Amino acid sequence: MTVAERLAELGLALPPVVPPVAAYVPAVRSGDLVFTSGQLPMVDGELPATGKVGAQVTPEQAKELARTCALNGLAAIDALVGLDAVVQVVKVVGFVASTPDFTGQPGVVNGASELLGDVFPGDAGRHARSAVGVAALPLDAPVEVELVVALDPARVRA
Repeated sequence: MTVAERLAELGLALPPVVPPVAAYVPAVRSGDLVFTSGQLPMVDGELPATGKVGAQVTPEQAKELARTCALNGLAAIDALVGLDAVVQVVKVVGFVASTPDFTGQPGVVNGASELLGDVFPGDAGRHARSAVGVAALPLDAPVEVELVVALDPARVRA
């Protein structure tokens, strides 16, 4: 089954790649790895929510936003090399703009991790991860997610 077929089975479609909001590119390949830039939960060019988790944004909303971040990261990877070249999600880094007393960052970033596990079942979706609370993120986004994936060079889309 291709990754596109798996996404369709999950009722998901890749969004357009989110254009950079500063001086960077959405994803870079180095050898057999692809590193995405931090992906915000943009939907149709807009943030569906802004503010801090634990104040303006609920943990449940933030978890869904982290899922959107991961989907945006997959779109960036697909545009660069094609998702069928991915053999392993290596690392996920999630940043959660949260109030000082909020300690549920791991649960928020689970939105990204669970999506990746659904898209890449088994060992391919298992990954190392960091979930970090921060004071603020670009555009007042509640969540930002970076991905690192390993590739099968023979399956990279030219």
